Amino acid sequence: MTTPAAEIAPTVHDSARSPPRPAKTLADLSVMIGGQGGDGTLTVSDLLGRYFRKQGLYVYTSRNVLSRIRGGHADASVRASRQPAAAVKPQVDVLLAFDEEAAELGHKELVPDGVIIYDSSVFQTSLPNSYGFPFATLVGGQVGQPIYKNTAAYGALSVLLGFDEKITNAVIEERFQRRGAEALQKNLKALAIGRQAAEAVPDLPHRWEVARGDAHDHILTIGNQAVALGFVVGGGRFFAGYPITPATEIMEYLQRYLPPFHGVVRQAEDELAAINMVIGAAYAGVRSMTSTSGPGLSLMTEGIGHAGAAELPIVVADCQRVGPSTGQPTRQEQSDLAHLVHLGHGEYPRFVLAPGTPQECFEMTVDALNLAEKWRVPVLLLLDQALCQNTTTSPRFDLSRVHVQRGAILTGEEVAKLTEYKAYRFSEDGISPYAPPGTPGVWAEITGNEHDEWGHVSVAVPNRLKMMAKRMGKLERARADLPAGNFFGPEEARVGLIGYGSTIGPIQEAQETLASAQHLSTRLYQPRTIFPVPVPEIDPFLARVDVCYVVEQNYTGQYANLLRESLPWHHAKLRSVRKYDGHSFRSPEIVQAVQGGV
Repeated sequence: MTTPAAEIAPTVHDSARSPPRPAKTLADLSVMIGGQGGDGTLTVSDLLGRYFRKQGLYVYTSRNVLSRIRGGHADASVRASRQPAAAVKPQVDVLLAFDEEAAELGHKELVPDGVIIYDSSVFQTSLPNSYGFPFATLVGGQVGQPIYKNTAAYGALSVLLGFDEKITNAVIEERFQRRGAEALQKNLKALAIGRQAAEAVPDLPHRWEVARGDAHDHILTIGNQAVALGFVVGGGRFFAGYPITPATEIMEYLQRYLPPFHGVVRQAEDELAAINMVIGAAYAGVRSMTSTSGPGLSLMTEGIGHAGAAELPIVVADCQRVGPSTGQPTRQEQSDLAHLVHLGHGEYPRFVLAPGTPQECFEMTVDALNLAEKWRVPVLLLLDQALCQNTTTSPRFDLSRVHVQRGAILTGEEVAKLTEYKAYRFSEDGISPYAPPGTPGVWAEITGNEHDEWGHVSVAVPNRLKMMAKRMGKLERARADLPAGNFFGPEEARVGLIGYGSTIGPIQEAQETLASAQHLSTRLYQPRTIFPVPVPEIDPFLARVDVCYVVEQNYTGQYANLLRESLPWHHAKLRSVRKYDGHSFRSPEIVQAVQGGV
């Protein structure tokens, strides 16, 4: 059915009205979608991301939503580039606004020739280069429900950006087919309505053409999905957790992935129960993990300390968000580092690892399981909201590189050769071979109280000194096993940069800008082991630079302070670049900080 032109009635405010222009090819594109929670901003973001992936482009999406089901401002951005991109683009090329607030906020980020497409059935605007379409009215009348306005808007964007119509339709089929034939047909109809509305504007179709890329063998994923997959292929078979933003997807993915491999996922009544379930499974000899965010981590702290004292191998993924207290559950921050490094009362060994990409999330979850079981310590994955939830183009995960190393776990045959079994036997490397309960012929006490080699509670001074040395010595003995850091940029550069987690993408982009625009070479160090601090790795890096900028998302510069504490002789070289407004770094912010300090 053809929609009457009068019913479409586009509202056009183009400050540069001119004859139809040739399409401009975009090799690095950013689209922002904004509206109220429930308007479908994330759906449009997902549809665009799928299309760009099919075109072989590198994709990076980010979200800015409130911690509520409906209402309140929400926006998402999609970046598509011929070159690898893991950061929000500094400026926006296209803004899709479902309400006036989205237009007012978003237009300030537009490039000079940026275009605004908005829902004129909700509001009107006279902003330059804006095109209004009554999406809600159009689909409400023809499809029967205004909720399909987001798919119609995707259709209008596809016309503006010169999308291939066949691929555009394939994206809708891929996204909605699983919801049934009726939902699929309604979305295809809404898509056609949006396309037809945009095609009726003479100078809008094919204003831009999106370049094609060569990343066809890559996947679109998020860090949380990568952690879940790493847990499965790394031999993890028990997960317990409690829903908490932004960690919940790890549990949701594992509910899908783990049962086919005879694994168990339990949603506990709270974080206290979750950590104790994980400890119980680790005691039984099962590779176990939980995931949480700041508030849940606080509740788990005593349990993690118990695992450290009892030498039980557990993995905890901390998906950081803005704190303290409830803070801002859906926003980005890196303010849990000091908590994890100094987690709990007393002293016990723990390893804190910090992946920076989804691929590293996958690989380092496997590493965490191996390290926990070999050294029999808690291993903490330090993640952040952007890394956990922002969709990123990633190389396919290489299963051939996965090696499961179970550590010194005794078999029944090995136990049969023993004259005695001590669960906490003193050894040169501090590792005590472990026989899980149920192994024929052995029995032992496992406790968080100070204990002797047999596991019996002990307050004897000589035993206490030996047990503390046994446990804490693992921090030094394990160094060779811990993930090494990554270096980017010329080795001879005299300006250093340090960052971890999701800051790596913006920092690398800042490096490119500094090199091309300022002719300033920089060397970036990405630590992947946060604790114990890899001093032998960081010391020579800092020795080669004159100044080093530590880029992180918290108020006090927690990682910079940890470096000053661990390498005081480099104190004068360290400069702290901090951001704590709940939003990810953009490369110009880092460029400006370096320019101001060099």
